[in-house]
Amino acid sequence: MNSILYFAKLVVMASFVLFSFVGCNGEPTIKLLEELPTEQILPYRGCYLSVVDGEASLRPAEGSLDSGFEIKGDYNLSEYKCVRFTVENHNPAPLNLYVTFSHEPTKYHRSRTSRPMSVGDIYYLQPGEKRSVELSFPRPLENPDVEQALYAYGVTSNMHYTPYAHAFGMSSYAGSLSAVKQILFHGKVLGFGTLEQKGWTLSDFRIVPGRRKENPDVVKMPYEEFFPFIDQYGQYKHHEWESKVHSDEDLQRALENEDADLAAHPAPASFNKYGGWVDGPRQEATGRFYLKKVDGKWWFVDPEGCLWWSHGVVRVTPSSAVAPLNNRRFYFENLPAEGDELAKFYHTNDDLLKPYYAKRGHTETYDFSSANIYRKYGENYLAVYGERAHRRLRSWGLNTIANSSDKAICLMSRTPYIERLEIHSASIEGTGGLWWQISDPFDKSFKEELIAQLATRKRELADPYLVGLFVDNELAWGNESYLAEKAAMNPATAAVKRELVKHYKAKYGSIEKLNKVWGTSFASWRALLANDKALPKQASADLVEFNNLIIHGYFRNIREVFDEYAPGVLYLGCRYAGRSTNPHALMIGSQYSDAISHNMYNYTIEDYRQPEGIDKPMIIGEFHFGVMNEGMFHYSLVRVENQKERGEAYVNYVRSALSHPQVVGTHWHQFSDQPTVGRFDGENLQVGLTDVCDTPYYETIEGVREVGYNMYTIRYNAK
Repeated sequence: MNSILYFAKLVVMASFVLFSFVGCNGEPTIKLLEELPTEQILPYRGCYLSVVDGEASLRPAEGSLDSGFEIKGDYNLSEYKCVRFTVENHNPAPLNLYVTFSHEPTKYHRSRTSRPMSVGDIYYLQPGEKRSVELSFPRPLENPDVEQALYAYGVTSNMHYTPYAHAFGMSSYAGSLSAVKQILFHGKVLGFGTLEQKGWTLSDFRIVPGRRKENPDVVKMPYEEFFPFIDQYGQYKHHEWESKVHSDEDLQRALENEDADLAAHPAPASFNKYGGWVDGPRQEATGRFYLKKVDGKWWFVDPEGCLWWSHGVVRVTPSSAVAPLNNRRFYFENLPAEGDELAKFYHTNDDLLKPYYAKRGHTETYDFSSANIYRKYGENYLAVYGERAHRRLRSWGLNTIANSSDKAICLMSRTPYIERLEIHSASIEGTGGLWWQISDPFDKSFKEELIAQLATRKRELADPYLVGLFVDNELAWGNESYLAEKAAMNPATAAVKRELVKHYKAKYGSIEKLNKVWGTSFASWRALLANDKALPKQASADLVEFNNLIIHGYFRNIREVFDEYAPGVLYLGCRYAGRSTNPHALMIGSQYSDAISHNMYNYTIEDYRQPEGIDKPMIIGEFHFGVMNEGMFHYSLVRVENQKERGEAYVNYVRSALSHPQVVGTHWHQFSDQPTVGRFDGENLQVGLTDVCDTPYYETIEGVREVGYNMYTIRYNAK
C-alpha cells in the first residue's frame, strides 16, 4: 500500500477513532504496533513501510537515506515510565535512529531553537547491529522557570542544547507526556546511497507503565541556586570531570602535563617541513603546492616535490569560545568588571565570525577561550599560543591549518594552511542558506569584491605555505531550478534578472512565443523584467537551463579572477554542504575548480562516489564527532559515547578517506570547543581537540596520532 493511500485512510479513520491511553495503577503495557490498525502507522518521508505481527520493516525511497514511521493521535502517557523496543540495522552502512514523543506534530525529530516539546534521543547502530533500547521518560520539571530562562533571552539564537539536556543525557526531555500528539521513529542511513539499501526493522515496541525515576539533582535546583551556571573559565558549574579547571594553578598543571606529552611525541619521522612524505616517490618541485594523480590516486605535491595529503583542523584560533552576553549575563559567574585586566576579552573576537555575531544582534560578548589562554601563557599569550599551536599540530600528526583560522598563526611559516574567502557582493534576492545569500555572478560587483579581497592577501598569495583557497561556504544551491526561480522574481534592477530576460529574448525572439511555452501572459519583455511572482511549472525546463547558466557564471568568474590575480594559487571549491542537493552545481563546479570540497558529517565516507563524469581531487572541509560529557551540553553533529570512541571514530573516518582515490585531505571541525552556552547561532558543540581552557582531549588525540603518524603508508598501500 503506498503512502498516499495510508494518509487517505488516516483522514477517514481520524474522524471516528481517538486513541487515548489514560494511565493509572495497573495500567497495561501499550503495544501500538500490535494494537493499532496499520493504516494509522504512517510512513515517514515517502519510505517503504510494512507492519506485520508487530514488526515494522522500513527502507528508504529511491535516492533517499531517510525512513521511518509516525503515529498520530492523542495519548496520555503521564503514568508511563519508559518505552522499550528492539531495532536491527540491516544496511551495509551505519544507522542513526531518532525517537521522539512530541506534544505537537513536527516534520523533524527535534527543535534546536525553541523550548523542547518532546521526549526523545538518538541511537547509533553499526551495520548488522541488533539492539534492545529503553528510553526513560523524565518526570515533570520541578523548576520550569529555570528551563524557560535557558531558552528565552531576547536574541535570535538560543543555545542548541541546555544543561537539562546534559543532565538527562537526551536530545529532548520535556517531562509532561499527558498530551502526546505524535510518536516518531526516524532512521537515517549514514552513507551516501551508493550501497544497497536493505533497511531496518523495529519490533517489541512497548510503552511501559510505572513510576518514573527521580529527576537528576541539577534539575531540582531552584532558580536562585541554579544561576549563574557558568564559572569564570566558561565552564559548566554544576558538573565535575577529570580535567575541569578550578583555579589558575590548574591551568599551569595542565600546561606542565602537556609539555611532557609533546616532548614524548615530537613529530612523525615521515614528515618534511611541510608535513610532506619524505620517503615517498618524488615529484617535480615547483616551490608551490599543486595537485597530481599518481598511480590512480590524487595527491597534493608540496613545494619540495614530496607527496602531501592534507590532514588538518579548522579554526586554529584563540577565540573559539566567544559567548554572547545580551540579556543573559545572569548565566555567568564573576564576569570581570570594566578596568579589570581580563575585561579586554569583552572586545576580542574571531575576525571571520564577528560579522555573524553582529548579523544576529549579539552586541555584547565575552571571549572565554582567549581569557583562559591569557591566564595560562601571560602577557605575550598570542605569540606563545601560536607557537604552541604549530608544535601541537606536528606532534598530533597533523600538517594543515584549515580555513577560518587566525591569520597571524598561519603566517608563522611553520605549518601549511588553507584559507577561505567569502563573496558578499550584490546577491540574488530570495536565496537563502545557513550563512549568506548567493551572490549575483552577472553583477560587476561580484568580480570586484573578489579582486579586492585578493588584494588584501598579497602576502598569503606569495607564501609557499599557502596550499590554496576555498571561496564561500555551504551555499544553498537548492534544486535544479532554485536559483533561476528566485532570479525570475528579482527586481528589474538586478543584473541576474536583466540577464534572464536577455537570454529568453534571444531564445524565443518574441514574448508571444515565450508565453505559449510557459503558459504566461506577459504583455512585453519589459513586463517579464518587472515580474515579481513565481513562474508556472511550464517554465521549469527553461528555468533549469538558466539555473545552470547562473552556476556557470559563479564558478567561471572565480576561475578567471584566480587566473589573473592569484596565478599558481589553487582554487579548492565552495565547500558543498554534504553532497549538494543539486548535482549540476557539483558537476559545473568541478569544471572550474582545481579541487572540489565537501563538508561531510558522517561516520565514514567509505561508500561515497563522485557522480559519473567527475574524477576530481576532493577535500573533506569539515567532519567531527562529539560527546555529551565533560561539561559540554551538545554531542555535536555526529554522536559518540565517550572520548575513547571519539578517537576510534576519528581513525575510522580518516582511514576511509585515505583509502578513497579522489580524497586529498580531511579537516576536523574544529581545534577547540565552542562556547558552553552557544556561539552566534546557538551551536554549543563538544567538537574541539582542546576544551575551553585549552586542555587537550588526550584520548581523542591518541586517535589523531594513530592515523596521522601512519597516513602516508596507509594512503600509498590502499587498494
